[in-house]
Amino acid sequence: MVRFGTDGGEWVMATQAHRSRVLLVEDEFLLCDMISEALAEHGFEVYAVANARDALQHLTCGSPCDILLTDINLPGSIDGAALARIARELRPNLPVVYASGSYSKIEQLDAVSGAIFVPKPYNPDKLCEMLSEMAAH
Repeated sequence: MVRFGTDGGEWVMATQAHRSRVLLVEDEFLLCDMISEALAEHGFEVYAVANARDALQHLTCGSPCDILLTDINLPGSIDGAALARIARELRPNLPVVYASGSYSKIEQLDAVSGAIFVPKPYNPDKLCEMLSEMAAH
């Protein structure tokens, strides 16, 4: 089941009992849709947006979020690295996962502490396994 948020985001509801909430920030529509579906199939509740502004709106309105999964290169004035820093100011314990096809390792970023980096292209099932492990801790 897909439900659209008021700010243009898209909720993908999982059908399994365990539903960690992932805020997915990805501007490539087809990739965003594919990852949203894979995450939902693995039991995650996904709120998907295409830019940092919509992601920050989601975080500042108090919506639940257990993991931030963000692309680095985003449209607008705030990229994924800056988004993660702001998100951590709002929610200091929020786990962050960066994804990028432009970077090859996390050391190339101004990453928040404890973040994980996933280079694109990535295997959606492996990503879901990694996020499941993160959610369990």
